[in-house]
Amino acid sequence: MVKIQEIIIDTDPGIDDALALMLAIKSGMFKIHAITTAAGNSTIENTTRNARFILSLLEREDIPVYSGAIKPLERELIQAAVHGERGLGGLTPQNEANLTHDAIENNPQKITLVTLGPLTNVAKAITKNAATMSTLQEIVIMGGAIKVPGNANRVAEFNIFVDPEAAAIVFRFPIKKTLVPLDACNHVKMSLADFERIKNPLLREPIMSMMQAYIQKTFEKLEVKAAFMYDPLTVYALINPPACKKKSYNILVETKGEITRGMTVAELRKSKKAPPNVTVIEKISEREFKEDFIRYLSS
Repeated sequence: MVKIQEIIIDTDPGIDDALALMLAIKSGMFKIHAITTAAGNSTIENTTRNARFILSLLEREDIPVYSGAIKPLERELIQAAVHGERGLGGLTPQNEANLTHDAIENNPQKITLVTLGPLTNVAKAITKNAATMSTLQEIVIMGGAIKVPGNANRVAEFNIFVDPEAAAIVFRFPIKKTLVPLDACNHVKMSLADFERIKNPLLREPIMSMMQAYIQKTFEKLEVKAAFMYDPLTVYALINPPACKKKSYNILVETKGEITRGMTVAELRKSKKAPPNVTVIEKISEREFKEDFIRYLSS
């Protein structure tokens, strides 16, 4: 019998966020108490509308969506160019509250918070009500670059770069945390041919509309003719833990550096005994992910 995991998803859709929501719902492995949105890949208006649009595609409008932070804690918003003007590439949707606490308070030690965007909402919730947030089972974070170059600057991944002050608060918060960084995500890419294998026509058409624009922009920026699957991999880490290679680190976030803004700085010196504060997923099986992703979204 499959164990249903209880989660809240904090996200900034975003094309790969949209795919992650699809994977979470179609897998059937989660009870999603709420989706909270933040500005990141696009404005808060776009990310909230995009989240609701994806839920309507999946016929899961029963899942509540809460609009959250309109900008980082201390900085102006920097949006991601590869997601297009509205955040979903070639797909056009038709149509301020804080991170919800009710589900967490009513289900102590049961809910995992899955974060797919900048950590602004989470940091605000910790600052406002640390006692409630400490009753989460875990926070699973898409973000960071530990031993690989960044994608927002030389050393930082985009989600952490957008709001490093928020990330610093979350990384210091004494709760179980798992990080899915670029180190793992860089190994998993999907081509248009991979997406064409999705058999569900209700999802295949909008996915292809998104991915054609997304892959083209990725190619223009990185000369890679495929889509990196950052956010879906974060959801997949909960679906299939045995497919993940993990290691624990002590990690702090750089907030002051002029050229290292948002760097996730791991203590790699063997002579130092800093206690680990994050479990890092260093690699995820590309073969298993692709097989399961296509199977779930084809159902």
